[in-house]
Amino acid sequence: MKAIRKWLQRLRPVQLIAVFYGIAVIVSVLLLSMPFVIKPGVKWTFIDALFISVSAVSVTGLSTVSIPDTFNTAGIVILALVLQLGGLGIMALGTFVWMITGKKIGLQQRRLIMADQNQGNLAGLVHLMRSILILIVSIELLGALLLGTRFLHYFPSWKEAYFHGFFAAVSATTNGGFDLTGQSLIPYQKDYIVQIIHMFLIILGAIGFPVLIEIKQYMSRKREKLFRFSLFTKLTTTTFFSLVIVGTVVIFLLEWDHFLHGKSWDEMLFYTLFQSVTTRSGGLATMDIQEFSPPTLFFMSILMFIGASPSSVGGGIRTTTFAVSILVLYNFAKGSRSVRVFGRQLHEEDIVKSFVVALMGALLCAVAIFILCITESFPLMNLVVEVCSAFGTTGLSTGITSELTTIGKLVLIVLMFIGRIGILTFILVIGGRERPPRYKYPKERIIIG
Repeated sequence: MKAIRKWLQRLRPVQLIAVFYGIAVIVSVLLLSMPFVIKPGVKWTFIDALFISVSAVSVTGLSTVSIPDTFNTAGIVILALVLQLGGLGIMALGTFVWMITGKKIGLQQRRLIMADQNQGNLAGLVHLMRSILILIVSIELLGALLLGTRFLHYFPSWKEAYFHGFFAAVSATTNGGFDLTGQSLIPYQKDYIVQIIHMFLIILGAIGFPVLIEIKQYMSRKREKLFRFSLFTKLTTTTFFSLVIVGTVVIFLLEWDHFLHGKSWDEMLFYTLFQSVTTRSGGLATMDIQEFSPPTLFFMSILMFIGASPSSVGGGIRTTTFAVSILVLYNFAKGSRSVRVFGRQLHEEDIVKSFVVALMGALLCAVAIFILCITESFPLMNLVVEVCSAFGTTGLSTGITSELTTIGKLVLIVLMFIGRIGILTFILVIGGRERPPRYKYPKERIIIG
């Protein structure tokens, strides 16, 4: 134990976060492999247990088995708890445990929180964790109440209705993407109330915890007090909802003469809107996405690659990374050396980070697709969807997940794990400690482009 403690003490905060998520996966594998959580007669392999555990901890939703056909009530409750752990984050729940046990949260714990939540400083981290926990649990309880009440129309008993409502609310808010129907939300494709509730929960989980906290502060402020939203909130919300709107319009145009042909205006609206919202990291679907044309699947893969906002339950390169990259390209084309938005100038370090994250994410997905092209016999577009869904911790699939080879499943497991801890954390985990250079080399220009 002393050797392990010394080893852990030598690790940097980002490396400790990765270790903690790895431990969470191991614990999840052990819990979901217990005989009392699996239905009788179900064949349950280690790779299935590992895949589901990583998918739950990373709140992805990709699955190699049918959840309602595999797990009993106890297993579903454990799965919901793992989703909660993955959605809120290791350090958010850890902070809650420290607070209720009366333990002092020291500098080391604050550094871990900062790394887990991708924050830039140590100020106000404990208050941030407390606010995140209260907000998310409140949203889930309200969602469970609304969905459970609506599900009374579908289930014979109120216990079953509210149990399904509880799991659906946790899955949607954490953007987990798991379902108890075996068909995602296809049974509710005509129920727009269920869809609207799910879309609100997905958005609230994916838009970013700092955004939710700022909105809460704005709503609770005194009317005469001036309130100014941060640049992060302005850029995040603008990019997030722009992607939702653009996604809805593009899917509508691409599927006008295909999947949407012959459908009523309300069906067209909800099919396209829900599929656009769920690519932010939700993973739930109101139709079989295999029915979409290849251009639509490719476009949805791009949306899943971008993913949700930073400091949220989602993965991908994140909305701010995409926004900063586009702003840099736009300003460079205009001949500007600086990047300005909403009356502010972006920091050079954030610009570099955005391109590092985007490039690393693209390389990871490219390598994953290349490997799957060798090991799997499915069409290329199916593999692209699967890879982008895993990296963006989305959970949408064309139905090939359970038929992948062991190597294919391991590739997706790695992508889901990286998608959960984040690209920057992953880079810092595999990189060495930064050491200041002892000397500098002379600079020389090279030809670019």
